[in-house]
Amino acid sequence: MKFYIETFGCQMNDRDSLIMTQILEQAGYGQGAGILDADVIVINTCSIRGKAEQKAYSLIGSLRKHKLANPATILIVTGCVAQQEGAAMVSRMGHVDMVLGPQAIYGLIDHLETVKGTGESLILTDQSKKFAIPPFLPDIHHSTPHKRFVTIMQGCNNFCTYCIVPFTRGREVSRSPADIIAEVQHLISLGVKEITLLGQNVNSYGLDQPADSRTSFPQLLREVAAIEGLMRLRFTTSNAKDLSPELMDCFRDLDNLCLHFHLPMQSGSNEILERMNRKYTVADYLVLVDGLRTVAPDISITTDVIVGFPNETDADFMGTMALMEQVRYDSAFSFIYSNRPPALSCDFADDISKEEKSRRLALFQKRQREITVEQHQRFIGREFDLMIEGESKMGHGQWSGRSTHNIIVNFHSGVQYKPGDMVRVVVTEGLMNSLRAELIES
Repeated sequence: MKFYIETFGCQMNDRDSLIMTQILEQAGYGQGAGILDADVIVINTCSIRGKAEQKAYSLIGSLRKHKLANPATILIVTGCVAQQEGAAMVSRMGHVDMVLGPQAIYGLIDHLETVKGTGESLILTDQSKKFAIPPFLPDIHHSTPHKRFVTIMQGCNNFCTYCIVPFTRGREVSRSPADIIAEVQHLISLGVKEITLLGQNVNSYGLDQPADSRTSFPQLLREVAAIEGLMRLRFTTSNAKDLSPELMDCFRDLDNLCLHFHLPMQSGSNEILERMNRKYTVADYLVLVDGLRTVAPDISITTDVIVGFPNETDADFMGTMALMEQVRYDSAFSFIYSNRPPALSCDFADDISKEEKSRRLALFQKRQREITVEQHQRFIGREFDLMIEGESKMGHGQWSGRSTHNIIVNFHSGVQYKPGDMVRVVVTEGLMNSLRAELIES
């Protein structure tokens, strides 16, 4: 039996797809060469942005004819759209055999046997208050063998007014520290050199556990960093309201913790931040940025921004532009606001035209691109240790590595490398999406 998984959306979905891959492979399934070659097709969906949801629905719809011609094929929809739509997914797409919310993927094999036995659609989107993330199966192989995501928690309790994650992924559930440590140790034994700890809001890791027995995120970070053989450690994503001095200190104290912090700001207006329910002000945010740069002056800070939130005035938007100028982000993910039911902001009056939203986004992105180039140029003449990602797209003899700042660096070498190898380079040029460098030593 062959399976194929198509993934949309965020790093959490990427990780969930890998977990489902491990579950299927351990049960004896093999990966199909293509979506139409598979006996089991999994579409792992995302609904954080309307475009990702539309792409998922388009792909699911396109499989209708294939399913009619091959009725034994089992079509599964997972992820946030599955959680959000539930039974409505089957009503809308009658050729779908299974709809699984994020909490249900761990029982994938049992669910497959149920569908095979009954021949009826299965919908599992209940979110249990007693849900616990189980230990993961051994990670057999991966397309990037030198690095992995490790889930430390899932769900979110923040209820930002624009966000559907608490509805689609449920409340915050922290994974057992012992399970996390065991998985990282196992991955390192397989040759993995870089780990990224993953959660919707890693800063609040452990807060769902009893106070007398919980492990905080900074404590977990230090325990993982101390595991022998781990060369690089990263994490994502953080909410500014939960960023502690103890976490900042980790960038000073842990040699293998990479100098990159993704700290979403969303808006540079206190009024908009309050309407977003972000629970911090612009002044609070700037104190955190200053704190990070005090303990780690060379740290790379990136962010997320929403432009055109309901009732965002010109003054509100210019506040976002001013905050970008003050912080000088290395890069930013920026989006036009869109309604994502059942998020609370769907009920807000939205009096900003699409044209004005597009104008503001273009203005923000243009200036951020200029700042990104300027930030990259600060590295010219600096030496870096790079972890090889693979051959560069720039041509024969060109290699691509990633710096501790999470920036791609391209360089020329006649040596053959494999992903995870380390080299030392000197930066010669700062570009929009990368740095150019010359090899010093392998």
